[in-house]
Amino acid sequence: MIGRPRVHHRATDSTNERARELAAGGAPHGTLVTADEQSAGRGRQGRTWVAPPGSAILMSLVVCDFGEQALLPLAVPVAVCDAVDSLAPVTTRIKWPNDVWIDGRKLAGILVEGRPQEGWAVVGIGLNVSTTEADLPEELRDTATSLAIEGAEADREEVLDQLLRTLDERLTAPAQRILDAWRERDALRGERVRWRDGEGTAAGISESGALIVESGEELVELDAGEVHLLR
Repeated sequence: MIGRPRVHHRATDSTNERARELAAGGAPHGTLVTADEQSAGRGRQGRTWVAPPGSAILMSLVVCDFGEQALLPLAVPVAVCDAVDSLAPVTTRIKWPNDVWIDGRKLAGILVEGRPQEGWAVVGIGLNVSTTEADLPEELRDTATSLAIEGAEADREEVLDQLLRTLDERLTAPAQRILDAWRERDALRGERVRWRDGEGTAAGISESGALIVESGEELVELDAGEVHLLR
């Protein structure tokens, strides 16, 4: 079972930074870093992760033993969806590559960092549990959510325990099972999207996890970067 040993901070700059230090020092697979509060939590594209103290799961997991390395960024959001769907009467979806949504609002963000050449990665997850709308910055109230906002009563440690179980299952799952589960939760398929170099209609993901977009007469595969939903 992953999640042991566990290092918990009442406050830290970034659980990913602390986990990276442990991983570089030889921490075993499954080492978990959690915090009640972060001062420099990071998301994708250099964004900050905002969460009032004690209201969210702020965790980073050292991963050294995983079979489908290229699909790790896909396996993690599927595990988050598995955990949330088992605990709350909600329907989760995944916005490529790894944001977890409920009705188009972001519930959880994921940041995977690592050094494959050294055999480790760090999986950072921020998941809003008891955050209220009043806790959110005004500019995020239309685009972010939490289990509490969605009407689910869940204890943070209960959610964490279930999340560790589903992560344990998904990190060892075959590639096809990961891809199938991700595709079932695809929030963008059939939607118009825009990225830095163009726009088109999202048409699912490839076997490598790239986003496929129909743009004019051609299919474009996006391996990385930011994609925005056009509404």
